[in-house]
Amino acid sequence: MRTIVWGVFALLTVCWTALVALSVQLTGWLLGAAGSGQATAAANSVGQWPMPTWAAVWVDPAWLQALQAMWLDLVQWLGRVAPSSDGLMGWITPLLWTGWGLGMLCLLVSAIGLHWLIGRVQKPAALRSSVTT
Repeated sequence: MRTIVWGVFALLTVCWTALVALSVQLTGWLLGAAGSGQATAAANSVGQWPMPTWAAVWVDPAWLQALQAMWLDLVQWLGRVAPSSDGLMGWITPLLWTGWGLGMLCLLVSAIGLHWLIGRVQKPAALRSSVTT
């Protein structure tokens, strides 16, 4: 049972890391397009962002388009609020990876808690007698 807990933890870790890495790459691409004075062109070409080769097998195109639209809205809003789009990537990337770290901490605490909880569950009497003999 503990193997299942840690296997699910590993799977969720890979998915969470891939999501954050994809978000960082997409944000960098959008900021590069918006920073070159092509904010409206970036808005029109958001669907043309090249999907990384490592994500092409795992990511649904419809899900990627929703992610692209969300990040485009965020980058456009930040472009209006922040003093320049050049400095945005300098603090968005650490912010995303900090969120990744907090998410990993939650996953790790949950996995450790389940690992401990499984150890506290009483074994059936048949298993206890076979272990002691």
